[in-house]
Amino acid sequence: MATRRDLVAALQRVVERDYVIYRQEDLRVYEYDGTIDKSTPHAVVLPGNAEEVAACVRVCREFGVPVTPRGAGTGLSGGAVPAERGVVIGTSRMRRILEIDTENRLAVVEPGVVNIQVSEAAARHGLFYAPDPSSQRACTIGGNVAENAGGPHCLSLGVTTNHVLGVQVVTASGELVWLGGRVPDALGYDLRGAFIGSEGTLGIATQVVVRLLPVPSTVRTMLAIFERIEDASRTVSAVIGAGIVPAALEMMDQTTMQAVEAGLACGYPPDAGAVLLVELDGPEAMVERDAGQAREACRGNGAREVREASDARERELLWRGRKGAIGALGQLAPNYYILDGVVPRSKLVETMIRVGEISQEYGLAVANVFHAGDGNLHPCILFDEREPGATTRVLEAGAAVMRACVDAGGALTGEHGVGFEKQRFMSWVYSDADLENMRLLREPFGNDGRFNPCKMLPTGTGCGEMAHQEHAMKAAGPEAYV
Repeated sequence: MATRRDLVAALQRVVERDYVIYRQEDLRVYEYDGTIDKSTPHAVVLPGNAEEVAACVRVCREFGVPVTPRGAGTGLSGGAVPAERGVVIGTSRMRRILEIDTENRLAVVEPGVVNIQVSEAAARHGLFYAPDPSSQRACTIGGNVAENAGGPHCLSLGVTTNHVLGVQVVTASGELVWLGGRVPDALGYDLRGAFIGSEGTLGIATQVVVRLLPVPSTVRTMLAIFERIEDASRTVSAVIGAGIVPAALEMMDQTTMQAVEAGLACGYPPDAGAVLLVELDGPEAMVERDAGQAREACRGNGAREVREASDARERELLWRGRKGAIGALGQLAPNYYILDGVVPRSKLVETMIRVGEISQEYGLAVANVFHAGDGNLHPCILFDEREPGATTRVLEAGAAVMRACVDAGGALTGEHGVGFEKQRFMSWVYSDADLENMRLLREPFGNDGRFNPCKMLPTGTGCGEMAHQEHAMKAAGPEAYV
């Protein structure tokens, strides 16, 4: 029987020894992502190019061990957690911007390139990359592709799938292929589209061709202040109903603003019930017209004040507070559990009321910060994992929130993915036939069940038993793998 030592030695024949991690104390860094599930891998390998990625995948197939792809580990659904242990293949060393093509407005990047670095490189040419997750200073393009990441400015411009033209992929079988290319409309089936958002179950991206857009000529950012979150929620539909599609339309409640002001001091009113951050961009005349209509919609729905950023510094400060809001919650509690559900804009008010009821039912504080324009909610449940039973209660409350989103006619995820966290809820929105067809899609890519197992689709026994697997590993000894 092959041992973990044999597995490590085989991986070290593919990449330099320093890029294979196997000591228990070092593996702890790779046992979690941005959610609360944990599982320690048997080994981690950090290839430096596409050929090494392919070779590492083939080694894992030879040894019959599961593979978990990993980017920056900022994901929020357990997608990078090695649920069945095995080998984590990380892309953090592959971080080159290979090309900026200004004529065709595209860039070719490796998967380990940090999101914001694409826009920084393109800025000298008057271009930018649109998808901007709140973690954009840390998350990487490969992970964005895996999760079909969104961001505050995706309301009018679309999410990752709308801005990726092609992906070079190492499939779950170890083949190196291109899906899509450098033009918007490739012939045949859209395998590129199938791969984006597949959450590491079909393969690993090794190069990505992204679309670049011109930097808008005019940008205006407003902050509408409300006494009640219900009034702010109603305003969202009013703004869209007026025929305006803002670049961004974000909401924060009082709990979130108090955390932001305590940690970042960005000028949010901590006494208000909620605020809407409204950003408009485009030609100056259009932005001026839309700004006036947006102000009217805010005031008509009870805004006590509508402020406007007077310069780039004030705009940056407002966005610093919004994008740093989740991290700022550490000011209020040792732990938080961030959810990701979607509801129709017309159901925002009643859903926010239901989230408040769930908070009271479970005795857990909830901070709300979310992409209000497209109904993408992010209730953050605050807790202390050291309190006996707290984590179980939090997960139950989270399930109740997700059920409320589905009951409102919404979806299980807007941008964080299904991952390990929500795969048990998939039957709420998909039939058995739907789920079987999704599973069948994995087979042509070579996924026999061991490529990012326990992610996205409901599974049988074995998944969801991470703690049990930890105990089994300890009993088997450090050189065994299961």
